[in-house]
Amino acid sequence: MTWAYWRVPPFVTSIFFILGVLTLYWVLFNWITAFFHAHHINIDDDVVNSWHGVLYMLVFVFSLQTLIVGQSDSWQFMNFQLIALIFCGYFLNIHIPYYFLFPVVLVYMVFNQSITYWESWGYAITMVALFWTMNYIRIHFQGKAHAWIYYLCAGIPYGGVLWLWMKVKFSLDWNTFWQEWVYLVIFEILLYAYVSMLTRDSEFKLRLAQFASHDALTQTENFAAYTGEIKYLFEDSSKNNLKLSMMMFDIDHFKHVNDTYGHLAGDRVLQHVTDVVQTVIDANDEKVTLYRTGGEEFNILFPGYDLASTETIVRQIFLALNHLGVNFGNQQIPITISVGVSALSKEDATPIDFYNRVDQNLYHSKRNGRMQITTD
Repeated sequence: MTWAYWRVPPFVTSIFFILGVLTLYWVLFNWITAFFHAHHINIDDDVVNSWHGVLYMLVFVFSLQTLIVGQSDSWQFMNFQLIALIFCGYFLNIHIPYYFLFPVVLVYMVFNQSITYWESWGYAITMVALFWTMNYIRIHFQGKAHAWIYYLCAGIPYGGVLWLWMKVKFSLDWNTFWQEWVYLVIFEILLYAYVSMLTRDSEFKLRLAQFASHDALTQTENFAAYTGEIKYLFEDSSKNNLKLSMMMFDIDHFKHVNDTYGHLAGDRVLQHVTDVVQTVIDANDEKVTLYRTGGEEFNILFPGYDLASTETIVRQIFLALNHLGVNFGNQQIPITISVGVSALSKEDATPIDFYNRVDQNLYHSKRNGRMQITTD
């Protein structure tokens, strides 16, 4: 239809079709991950990408083949299907044994009414080998210099073999064989360029998000991240009557550290403090999160904890940091911390109310001799 009415060759429309399918894939992936993040569903983006990619491409392949299944020209969409296979094998982080592909291939052969053809069996085995090879190249060579060479060195010959199977099965002429093989190579190049461009863009956005939500010096989450998380946790805890506690601490006489030892020493103290605290948290509960909310001030959120439940982690952090020196050059800098802890109360109308109560406990510790824990 496009050639008859618009004088656009089918090859050109095929390119735009493939780009459209890939664009829709990324739009759906971004929507799904945004939904999970917004609802605090703890699923790694890489896992979402793998499952979404496999399911999306399976629907794509089977939907296309539905249009021509059982017909004498049922090879027409083969290049699209091979691009989908290469996309899953090379660009998605899929870790599955190659023999798991055989059931999928058998279902497809039954669906396509081709299970009785010996050429189809040869084609199926070659497809599985192509997927395994692309997966191997991704694991061992993706990200290295000239990775695209390894990619094409696998895709081009495999494409030729696969189209040779189709030539034998459907008695295609050599002109059609060469034309379809060349088209596949062009599609493979476009796929690599397009996905690489989108991947670099996604990585750039991830770096921006990391920069926006993490403290550059200590690599812990920052005040912006704390603000977003406390808003969500406060609303969720208030609405569903869930427990929530907060610990706030700062380093005693931190200005004296900077004035006496220098700002580089102060930076080292901050890094040491976050390393120690994060080690304690990791050893206890990964749901507990540390934030650097000010110069020498830190907050820790305890979702699902009442005040008594926080005691173990709070005490471990307190003991780990106090009376330990931070090595800086040939000097050892002594540090202590003051701590305030509180649990969410029905009297807290906003996250700020909750924050202020914990803050008051912290300043009670500081006004009454420092190096102590105040709770309510």
